[in-house]
Parts: sequence; C-alpha cells; structure tokens
Amino acid sequence: MKKTGAQLTVYALEQVGITHTFGIPGVHNTEIYDELNISKTITPVLVTHEGGGAFMADAISRTSSTIGCLMIVPAAGITHAMSGIGEAYLAGISMLVISGGIRTDTGRAYQLHDLDQHKLLSGITKKSWKVESHKEIIPVIYEAYKTAISGEPGPVFVEIPVNIQLFRDEIDEMPLFSYTRELPEPDDESVKKAAQFLTNAKRPGIFAGWGAAGATEKLIQIAELLEAPVATTLQGLSVFPGNHPLHTGMGIGEYAVPASERAFDGCDCLLAIGTRFGEIPTGSFGMKVPETLIHIDINPDVFNKNYPAVCTIHGDSGDVLTKLLEKMDRPATADERSGKIREIILAAKQEYREEWESASVDDKVNPALFFRELRTLLRDDAIVTVDDGNHTFLTAELFECRKSRHLISPTDFNCMGYCVPAAIGAKIANPDKQVVGIAGDGAFLMTGMELITAATQKAGVVIFVFNDGELSQISQGQQIPYNRKVCTSIGKVQLEAMAMATGSRYIRIKNNKELNAGITEALSLAGQNEPVVVDVNIDYSKKTRFTKGIVKTNLGRFPLSEKVRFITRALKRKITG
Repeated sequence: MKKTGAQLTVYALEQVGITHTFGIPGVHNTEIYDELNISKTITPVLVTHEGGGAFMADAISRTSSTIGCLMIVPAAGITHAMSGIGEAYLAGISMLVISGGIRTDTGRAYQLHDLDQHKLLSGITKKSWKVESHKEIIPVIYEAYKTAISGEPGPVFVEIPVNIQLFRDEIDEMPLFSYTRELPEPDDESVKKAAQFLTNAKRPGIFAGWGAAGATEKLIQIAELLEAPVATTLQGLSVFPGNHPLHTGMGIGEYAVPASERAFDGCDCLLAIGTRFGEIPTGSFGMKVPETLIHIDINPDVFNKNYPAVCTIHGDSGDVLTKLLEKMDRPATADERSGKIREIILAAKQEYREEWESASVDDKVNPALFFRELRTLLRDDAIVTVDDGNHTFLTAELFECRKSRHLISPTDFNCMGYCVPAAIGAKIANPDKQVVGIAGDGAFLMTGMELITAATQKAGVVIFVFNDGELSQISQGQQIPYNRKVCTSIGKVQLEAMAMATGSRYIRIKNNKELNAGITEALSLAGQNEPVVVDVNIDYSKKTRFTKGIVKTNLGRFPLSEKVRFITRALKRKITG
C-alpha cells in the first residue's frame, strides 16, 4: 500500500495516544496539519508562539495520562519552542516534538529554514531522530515515545523532511503500538538497609520531589508509619497533600516556612524521594541534610551530587516505597513523636498565617488572605499553575495544594512565561476541572497573548495577575544587598486592554474586601468556558522566607572582605539615599 509521510505520522501519533498537538503550521508541515484535521482522536491547536505551545504540551504531560506533543516548523519554530523544551528537560517531563524539515530530494543548499536542529537540541532532549524514508516514520515515532517516558522522562525530537511528508511511497505494514514500561528492580539489600536506618532513627523526616508524584498514597503510608514530617521541593509541592497534619511545606531550614524549619529541627535520618537536591528546593544549597541520608530516584545519576547518601536506591518511587513498607514495622518511638510533631507543624502554620494576615493594608491585597480565599472557593481537584517570580514562593508558602499533579510550576530551568500557556494546556487536558493560574505582571507580559488560544479553544481558565509594576522577585533581591533597584520596573500595564484584545473577561481586585466577590465571579465566568484575567492589586511589601533565606545564604558564602563591601555599600546608600 502507498501512504504519504504525513499519513504515517498522524497514524503513529494516534497509536501512541496523543490527543492534542500544539504549534503553528508552515510550509514544512502543512501536509501533516491537513491529515491532523481529519484525525478522529487528535486535535491540532494553533498557538500564538511556539514557546507557549511547548508550555502547553508540558502541562498536558504533567496533568494527564498522555504526553504533550509539539507540531512545529523547523528553525524559528524550534528556537521559539526551546524555552519550553528546556523547561521539560530539566524538570524531567516527557514531551514529543515533531518538526518538519527541509527537502532532502533536491540537492539544493541554503534552503528556507536550513538549520542543524539536532545540534541545537542536543543539550535539551533525551534523543533526536531525522527520518530518511517512509518506512522509518512509524518505528521512529514509537521509539521516540518510549524514550520520552522511560527512566527519567524528558523531551524527544523527530524531524520529518517535507518531501517525505508530501509524497507517497510503498509501505509493507502499519504496525499497532504496544509497550510495557520496564522499571528497574530495587535492590533488596539497599531497601533492607534503608528500612533499618528509618526504624532506628529518633527524628526521621521525608523530603519529596516530583519523582514521587505517582506514589502519594505510599508516601502518606510511610509518613504515618514513621510519624515523620514531610517537606517537598518546589516542583513537588503537590505530591503530599497540604492539609495532611504531617505536611510542612517547601524545603527544610531557614529559607523554608517555620513549620518545616521547626519540624525538621534535629532530624537524624532523611528519606529523599524523587528529588535531585537542586538549587531552588535547597535554598541555594543552604539546606542542612543529616549524615543519614537515604536517596530514592529513577535516575541513578542524581545520587551523591550535592549531598552524599549512606543508602541509594535506584527505582520507581512507588515500587521502592511499596517494598520499604513491606520490610518495616512501626518504630517504637513513632507514637512518642506523633503528637509532638503534628502539634509543632499545626502551631507553626497558624502562627505564620497570622503573621502574614496581620501585615494587611487597606488599599492593597494581602497575599495570605488572597490564598486563603482562593483555597476556600476552589474545589479540591482544581489545578493551579504558577510562573517564575515572587508570586511563586508566595504560592509555595501560603497556598494549600491537596492533590498530586494539581500544582505545576517552572523549576530548575525556571522560565518566565510558563503560567498562562500551562494553564491552557492543563484545561485542555482536564476540561471538567477548575484551572487557575497565578502570574506576576512581568511573567504575564511574556505569554499573556496566548489567552487568544484559550478563547478560541473555549478553555475557561482564570489567570490571577499579581500586579505591582515590578519584576518583584529580582527587585527584592536587589533591594536587600544593593539598597537600590535596577532595570526591574516594568511600568503601568493596561491589563484590561490585554484582556479585551484576547477575547477574555476582566476583573479588578483592589483590596481585601473585594477578594470573595472577585474570585467568585472569575470562577463563575470560567465555568462558562470564558478565559478571565483578574488584576490583583497585590501587596509585595512583606518578603517571603525563601527570598530572605537565599539572600542570607548567598551573602554568607562571600569572602569576608566582599561581604563587608556589600554590607557597607548598602548601609551607605540607605543613609545617603
């Protein structure tokens, strides 16, 4: 039988379970788009920028059972999308990137979009392929999909030259896709060793990252068995329910919320699951880790990079925790710890909320009151997306997420512009769930125009824009050591005009008294499939623990002479203005 490359491409994508593609058609992929138009199971989604499309695909992978797929043109399509691909790569998120390619049958040089895409993407993809014949298309896409979801997930890239897409060739078969994911078998002796360490510990604790997202129930069981406090990474904020009495918050130490700092005080054995101990979740590596560290991860390359472990276990978090539970009894000291640890966490959380709420001013919105009202009005299974900025750490410290994979954010790549397109992708993948985004005004300006995509797709998302006219995370980081702000004022943005331009509804929340009505109206409009921009007159005067903690940690590492110079300069500027 004869098939075009475009027909074979769409068939393969249907077989692996792709539900949506994101991108912009161009001369190098119009044939594939024509085939997507008649697919019964795949919906092609037009975006305003391939970077936004990549963030949408990322959110599909994080919040659903399938993976996100980009369908883009070569060269500019790739360079535009690279921010989202890089975010997925460093975050361990699967993504299938399909690009057109220049013609391979003309012998001509200097063709339109003639660029070595594989060299460009070599550092931010798990693997890439260039299809050279019709017969390769289906097996290559199958292999690419398997690579994307195997081990530590990540993005993969397939280039299909336009002449192969356009023209027909003889094909022997169109095989069905079948795949059983193979997981490494956890080493039994290492599991026994870990069980012994945890049983003997006087103050065990748990630190969980995104790698534990599929093991929440097992994570709860082992936390309750040990009566151990549970902290998370930024990316892993959702993996342990925020309303569980053993949940503390993001990170451990002075840069973390008081519940984490106090509950982990004296921790003598730390069970780390699905985390790399990267810069953000460790507070610029200021986190103190006990000598008895047990580290579980699907990627053995992360072991002993920043913190040495006495026991490492290579495996899927769910499998390892299941085996660990089989080999453990409740420690004799668990009951003794139980009441104390839970009381410490509860008291510290209440104290921290009161500290924030008492900082309210009449003419602005208090972040703690905003998140309290939002949590009250959202359903437990609502999905929340955030961006990169001060609002990210306010969310981490003040919002309670209750379901795994229901709070997503940029992390190690830490790319501004993630929130809006990620919210749209999450809504497309989960049309029956409430989806809200929280973005700073600077981050919103990067990809806010993607709300046109939301309006076109009737994706009822609510984007709360924390509007203060600054790039606040950096301006606060400047203010502490420099006592001045440089190039972080973004001026006054007319968010209402942007909402109108993108076919979105607009709501303004000026102060705390307007929170309930404003959030309620926004959620109601989104429930009618309308995207909504909520302009929040946020009060950023109080700094997060994270901001203060990392500035202190980094300044503390300076050589003494440089530390004196920085402090003296800041004091002098404060006096002289």
